[in-house]
Amino acid sequence: MISEKLKPLMANNSVIRAMFEEGALMREKFGADNVYDFSLGNPNVPAPPEVNQAMIRLLSDSKPDLHAYMNNAGFPDVREAIAKSINQKNGTDFDKGNIIMTCGAAGGLNVALNVIMNPGDEVMVFVPYFLEYNWYVNNVDGKVVRVKTDDNFMPDLLDFESKITEKTRVLLLNSPNNPTGVVYPAEVLSAIAEILKRKQKELNRTLFILSDEPYRELAYDNTVVPYVTKFYPNTIVAYSFSKSLSLPGERIGYLVIPGEMEESQLVFDTASNTNRILGFVNAPSLIQKVIGECIDAKVDVGYYDRNRLALYNMVTELGFECTKPKGAFYLFMKSPMEDDKAFVEIAKKYRILMVSGGAFGQPGYVRLAYCVTYQNILNAKESFQKLAEETL
Repeated sequence: MISEKLKPLMANNSVIRAMFEEGALMREKFGADNVYDFSLGNPNVPAPPEVNQAMIRLLSDSKPDLHAYMNNAGFPDVREAIAKSINQKNGTDFDKGNIIMTCGAAGGLNVALNVIMNPGDEVMVFVPYFLEYNWYVNNVDGKVVRVKTDDNFMPDLLDFESKITEKTRVLLLNSPNNPTGVVYPAEVLSAIAEILKRKQKELNRTLFILSDEPYRELAYDNTVVPYVTKFYPNTIVAYSFSKSLSLPGERIGYLVIPGEMEESQLVFDTASNTNRILGFVNAPSLIQKVIGECIDAKVDVGYYDRNRLALYNMVTELGFECTKPKGAFYLFMKSPMEDDKAFVEIAKKYRILMVSGGAFGQPGYVRLAYCVTYQNILNAKESFQKLAEETL
């Protein structure tokens, strides 16, 4: 009855969401304080007060264009404010003509892939990765090519270069990374850019980086998150305010299309129209205006940092292995059992919910999202102790 194209995707429907639903049932049975749900990356830090204040003010003023259609790229004044903010933070030189407002980073990624992909083109990803990328690439009749990373989840550049073919079109990059929390440093991005420049000439084919950056503002230990367009001009950046302003349900973000990109204006115009073709038409008008007024507001990143350290220290002191995350709000822990799904099932006995690494293309690991209350992490210690005693 449903599309043949979607059947395999539905057969592998989101493991993360399924775990979240299971968590809801467990909370009903045992009480919220007695369930340790690290399954879903749903921000639990409130949006900055400026967001609600701006929303109230805008609704009170009730200007005629507040809920109106606008250019498919978004309100020009909002796009200009975003461009200036990016420039101040990263030393770039964008203006409103480089910014397209989108329905979150996911909407932006789908717009970008529709613009630059042809059927049969290949999209490279570094494993582990957010598996919904498979859906986005499948939607444009492309193929995902998985590239290895090392023990610290840094890209294996030899494997990367060896897998670039005449069908390669995009490297889909995610830093800070979901699920590992790894941040790719400048020297890694520079090396990736040099490989792509060399391969572009060799293949006589435009190769893109599509940089998925919803966690850009969530970085710790003074870690710098380099701006990818400074390394490689054929880069499209997809950004979301879901994490930086705790607004995941508002579905607001943007694409950056640099002027240095090949045929930049054509790409920009096509992406604006693709917003419409995909059915978004334009990003939500009210929240666009809110973003324009709150562009430099911030959530309390210190809250996530405290959680990060508490969870990392807890699991490593108990004997579990984990690369210390430098960004995002995830901890990717090595399963002490070869079968990470079996380990996840055992954890449920102690009311700990985590996601199998297989859901990110990396069996043998589990992901824990520490965007929970600090007290929930502290309360989980006894359960993790029991889990360690049974599995280590």
